[in-house]
Amino acid sequence: MAPAIATLEYSSNAPQPLIYPRLCAHHLLSSKEPDYLRLILTSKVYEILKETPLVYAPNLSAKLGNQIWLKREDLQEVFSFKIRGAYNFMAGLSEEERWKGVITCSAGNHAQGVALSGERLGIPCTIVMPKGTPSIKVRNVERLGAKVVLHGVDFDEAKAECARLAATHGLIFVPPYDDPLVIAGQGTVGMEILKQIPDSDNLDAIFGAVGGGGLVSGICEYVKRIGNPNLKVHGVETFDGDAMAQSLKRGTRVTLAEVGPFADGTAVRIVGEEPFRICQRLLDEVVLVDNDEICAAIKDIFEETRSVTEPSGALSLAGLKRYITNQNLVGANRKFVAVVSGANMNFDRLRFVAERAELGEGREALLSVVIPERPGSFFALHSIIHPRATTEFIYRYNDPNIAHIFLSFKLDTSSRKQEVEQVLEEIKNQGMTGYDISDDEVAKSHARYMIRGCTAIPNERVFRFEFPERPGALRKFLQGIYPGLGWNISLFHYRNHGADLGRVLTAIQVPQEDYAAFDEFLGHLGYHYVEETDNEVYKRCLGGQVTLNGSA
Repeated sequence: MAPAIATLEYSSNAPQPLIYPRLCAHHLLSSKEPDYLRLILTSKVYEILKETPLVYAPNLSAKLGNQIWLKREDLQEVFSFKIRGAYNFMAGLSEEERWKGVITCSAGNHAQGVALSGERLGIPCTIVMPKGTPSIKVRNVERLGAKVVLHGVDFDEAKAECARLAATHGLIFVPPYDDPLVIAGQGTVGMEILKQIPDSDNLDAIFGAVGGGGLVSGICEYVKRIGNPNLKVHGVETFDGDAMAQSLKRGTRVTLAEVGPFADGTAVRIVGEEPFRICQRLLDEVVLVDNDEICAAIKDIFEETRSVTEPSGALSLAGLKRYITNQNLVGANRKFVAVVSGANMNFDRLRFVAERAELGEGREALLSVVIPERPGSFFALHSIIHPRATTEFIYRYNDPNIAHIFLSFKLDTSSRKQEVEQVLEEIKNQGMTGYDISDDEVAKSHARYMIRGCTAIPNERVFRFEFPERPGALRKFLQGIYPGLGWNISLFHYRNHGADLGRVLTAIQVPQEDYAAFDEFLGHLGYHYVEETDNEVYKRCLGGQVTLNGSA
């Protein structure tokens, strides 16, 4: 039986017969398709799991004008819903199959679900992972008693090795989504939602993340038979990982050439055959979202629960929010549930999430502005943005006539488009040229951090400042420079880091005869600063004072 399971997972797109060797006759319908309602009701997941809470989200509900509920699968012992399907599958193995052991291929939540299930059931587990898998994930799986095999440079090579080991040693392959018992285990999420939510007859929709499709197909199989006739189930995918959306549109499973890596928990090139069959019949819609919207949803969940989810874990909420906006349902007082599917967040992604959340929420604008290269231009530009909170301001002298500025700021109103258009019109009226680059990926990921030019500028002094993060701090600085004795800002870099103090790097052209007056200005300013004019990094990278051979 093991080869049949492995073949189902690793085969090509060629049609496969429906083979369910582990299901008894009473779990099959007359068409030889699984009776998912019976499978879900008799699932073995509660041998080790407790129901996860369904919590009301008051802040989101007030903001969106609807009742928003969060199904907290991130509170599972392995921080993901994947334990449900893995355990349900493995608990159905015979004694002989358990003795031989199981194998799977995963670098994420499924691996931990299989490892924990093996520990509780006394089943030896082998997990094949690509060699580049982060060490924290390897340690987590090994901590649960599983054997880890690192093989291949990517997931495809690891999958091939997993299939080889399964066939060679007679190990049972534990599929992550493409199996009725796995799907039924995930379907218990839908069963719990209908049991937990007040007045389930008025529940309008459930949103779930789609990777291989096991979660949403399991939820569909239960709620479409038990829930109210108008209850909808929506899958959510990313624009760069829309295998289910494309497959449903074309009527056959589509293999993506590549998948965006940010929402790695759902980064699947081809959905499962059985989940696809179910979703063709029962899934109402697939909503697509971008990475910025996912980051905004991670922030929303944190503000509601003080928990940090992984990108795929917040995917359903991002889709729910887009759906409400697209369908003009803000203020409709409908009742929605988003399944928070996982919280295995890589720590190094938190900075990216924090930077993108405001853009994804539509509460921040990123602009590129061309201004005249003369004293006072900064102040004039800031006067247009003021009193909005500036979150970033980047500039480096590069041209004697014009200056290129990157800046971002918080928006005052909920009408993003109109407010940004108004700002750009005011910039134009001041003889400047502005561009909204909030949706430009190159700008957001790279250009905003690349200070233009490495130029030797006369009379330039460089300072690191700590500005208090309060309204007016930047303006106080600019007001001190503007009426000065021709002092000119030749470099400026500021980013809001969410702390009490804002860190600023700036360079100012100050003639030597003005040093006393400038030092007096610094004293009156009252901000902590360190002069960095002799800093070697500044000289090499920004000051243009070092040649290719390293000499000054």
